[in-house]
Amino acid sequence: MANLTDEHYIEKTLKGDANAFAYLIDRYKDMVFTLAIKMVKSREEAEEISQDAFIKAYRYLPKFKGDSKFSTWLYKIAYNTCLDSIKKNANKYNNVAIDEITVNYISSVETILDGIERAERATIINDCLEQLPEDEKAILVFFYFKELSLKEIVEVTSMSEANVKVKLHRARKKLLSIVKKTVEPELISHYGRK
Repeated sequence: MANLTDEHYIEKTLKGDANAFAYLIDRYKDMVFTLAIKMVKSREEAEEISQDAFIKAYRYLPKFKGDSKFSTWLYKIAYNTCLDSIKKNANKYNNVAIDEITVNYISSVETILDGIERAERATIINDCLEQLPEDEKAILVFFYFKELSLKEIVEVTSMSEANVKVKLHRARKKLLSIVKKTVEPELISHYGRK
């Protein structure tokens, strides 16, 4: 029964079988929670957002047209629920200025990261992601970690494709700047300046 399509469970839910929606929750709970925790940084808040997102999805399921994948539609609900929570707690924003980024700068960051163990690299990147504003962090997570297409990100965020591309570009620059500022002092103290 686990290999049945989302459409099967959606149809059963719309016909009054509330247990069918439980399968959709089980299938997508990790996806929704991961998005929420990346955006709000608090486990308790992420759990609350996840619950709210599924409640909204259940309530609005009759409006789901099937024009996109159910997962994309659910991402949009979760993303907007995160943004609502962030707006309530606006003091949690942390903006980082964009430095001048050149090809040499990007190359130097990549060279630094190449010298770090894979597990440590992932930790560093996650820590640096946490320093980005939530909307930019979400776009990077959607594109690089969840591997959503630009079209899917447009659907989730309700931004234009051009705006998504600009935000993705800016967010990547900011992330590179944060990574460089985070990693360089550690490597200099560890290996000494050459």
